Amino acid sequence: MTSVEKNTKYSAELRKELILRYEPIAIKMIEDEKEVPKEAIYPKRDLGKHMALCQAFAKTRRDMKTIYMDKHSEWCWAPLIGLGLVECREGSEAFDLVCRKLGFKDLDTAREFFAHFPMLPRNKYIGIVSAPLGLSTFEPDLVLIYCNNAQLRSLLWAVKSATGKIVTTQLDAIDSCIYACVPPLQTGEYRVTLPDPGEYERAAADENEIILSVPGNRLEELVTGLRPFYEMGMGYPQLSREMLFDFPRPDFYNSLFKIWGLDQGEEWDRG
Repeated sequence: MTSVEKNTKYSAELRKELILRYEPIAIKMIEDEKEVPKEAIYPKRDLGKHMALCQAFAKTRRDMKTIYMDKHSEWCWAPLIGLGLVECREGSEAFDLVCRKLGFKDLDTAREFFAHFPMLPRNKYIGIVSAPLGLSTFEPDLVLIYCNNAQLRSLLWAVKSATGKIVTTQLDAIDSCIYACVPPLQTGEYRVTLPDPGEYERAAADENEIILSVPGNRLEELVTGLRPFYEMGMGYPQLSREMLFDFPRPDFYNSLFKIWGLDQGEEWDRG
């Protein structure tokens, strides 16, 4: 299959087996502008506006737009630094300014923390493309799936089934665009990320949304892991809650019902 055929197929399977509200996002890191798909929107050039990377992701998954973000279109500091688009070496003026705004009481603690902030190599890339997976014309470096907790449960189950390993991750409350992209690109591992306050306020992320990052070369592995559960009737859309009638109850229920001349039943045993 071509990249286009695979992207279309995997998008359809993910949407069907998870009932995703939004399209998965295909990510491509750009080293040369010739790699940018012709349909891509350049925010500053085409709209005369800047946007944050999380807003580009929102336009992609909600409005099915392909967006190319370079440093001239970016309106947030974290993607500029994390994607290696600007200079922010330890000890530089920019580094120290960021450290003073990280929310740590102690500046040395902030410097130590930020020294380990996920960053791609400086000047390796000139930008990043986000495209709807089902419409994307390139082989993605990374796929982002915005889902709810129950859908994530099925995805994590699929990863475990396919790999024999449990997904491990570190959670932070901010900088979701970087944590969702940079560590998976660096390690080739799956990652779970919480949408941060900026993504919630400015990119309309839902309160119950969470992000699974899938390295592009592992997308087939993930989809393959999902299939058996769906075929067994254990896929996300096939699960249903069961209500047990005549459920066990505390003994005083039976005492009250006996006084009222009503039926009594099994008493629960909570150990």
